Amino acid sequence: MNLLFLMTDQHRVDTLGCYGNPHVATPNLDRLAATGTRFDRFYTPTAICTPARASLLTGQAPFRHRLLANHERNVGYLEDLREDAFTFPAALAERDYQLGLIGKWHVGTHRNAASYGFEGPDLPGWHNPVDHPDYLAYLEERGLPPYRITEPVRGTTPNGNPGNLLAARLQQPVEATFEYYLATRAIEQLDKYAADGRPFFLATHFFGPHLPYLLPDAYYDLYDPELVDLPPSIAETFEGKPPVQRNYSAHWAFDTMPLDVTRKLIAVYWGYVTLVDEQIGRILARMDELGLTDDTAVFFTADHGEFTGAHRLHDKGPAMYEDIYRIPGIIRVPDQPPQVREEFVTLTDCTATLLELAGSDTRPATDSRSLLPLVRGEHPDWPGELLAEFHGHHFPYPQRMLRDERYKLVVNPESVNELYDLTADPHELSNRYEHPELASVRRRLMRRMYDLLRERGDNFYHWMTPMYDIGTSDYDPTLSSFEQKGPSPS
Repeated sequence: MNLLFLMTDQHRVDTLGCYGNPHVATPNLDRLAATGTRFDRFYTPTAICTPARASLLTGQAPFRHRLLANHERNVGYLEDLREDAFTFPAALAERDYQLGLIGKWHVGTHRNAASYGFEGPDLPGWHNPVDHPDYLAYLEERGLPPYRITEPVRGTTPNGNPGNLLAARLQQPVEATFEYYLATRAIEQLDKYAADGRPFFLATHFFGPHLPYLLPDAYYDLYDPELVDLPPSIAETFEGKPPVQRNYSAHWAFDTMPLDVTRKLIAVYWGYVTLVDEQIGRILARMDELGLTDDTAVFFTADHGEFTGAHRLHDKGPAMYEDIYRIPGIIRVPDQPPQVREEFVTLTDCTATLLELAGSDTRPATDSRSLLPLVRGEHPDWPGELLAEFHGHHFPYPQRMLRDERYKLVVNPESVNELYDLTADPHELSNRYEHPELASVRRRLMRRMYDLLRERGDNFYHWMTPMYDIGTSDYDPTLSSFEQKGPSPS
């Protein structure tokens, strides 16, 4: 079976019509969801680009593959996977798959997509590389104008400097946008693979809707800001929360901009989502024209979400809220029923799913579980909880998260822990970790997280052993024994 993998970057799940947004036009992704499986509880293993993408590539949790940070803000972590790391493209190549990746790579600095067998232009970095020779050649061949922006939107940082660029008007027609260029290159690759006749894996990784939102006027002004309901968590006070969250709010200069700017930024973000949806539609339409649809499994997801003002934050960071951990997840496999699934699944589970569809061994994808039983409409025994992790961005900041049907526990070793009742407090405004009425919930989740981390081999659990209520310890936390049992010397 052919495999088409469509991926966006920093994409809020609530911007899609198929996930309930009544305003944003996403007809192509809505159609994909209506003919496939839409996962309602689809999560990233970690809300940051490089580690999440490395988990997809390897089928391993970040603590295991150890590629823990984006190289642009790296603070001493590894910048490339180990040479002996298992990756799914190597397994697919053994099955004679053609391998293509068009778009964002961001899984290492010294090894690029070609190092893992993928065809396509080498497009490194975290945002649209608008000075890339292949993109410039694309513009020149078509007589399209070069990249130029106007009216940049920025806040003011705590030291009085201009803040990060959040949005700007792009002075190009849609055909010149990087998103249109990526879809064009993907269509060209599809044509090539269809002519060859061998099975293919083709990924198209869009850099958007990651900020800054750089869009032509038609998309920048597509949605009236009056349609935007501000996120309820914009009422965040950070009371009882880890102080790092308030620091990140200042870093992103949220309070230095009026709320009407936030509303406009969200409307522009919606425009970006629609632009990407249109390009995905072009790729899917070409697949139909080539007669490939009945032989191709299609995946759509993102590496993580985006705050867009939620919790008075932008981008992502050391705060394990649903806004950045819950992501879209759609899989359409030919001859399987359209449906919505409620199980907790992750981006990492895509790895074993791809491997199984290709007839490859799924076991080397250590932390991945094939989603095909769910896609087929089966009801297998499935975990009723989700584990996620974070290791830092601008600085090391380790976190672990466990969420179940109702509650979420976040362990922050250097700060206060967090516990949220997602039924009573769906926007995660009230940290109830210290509330006595939830003591039994806190104890249960802490012990469950502890057991899961030990089962995985995630050494984060060593800090938990003496510090939290995990019951009686069954090992020596000093990792060496100095006491000898037996009679005392006379």
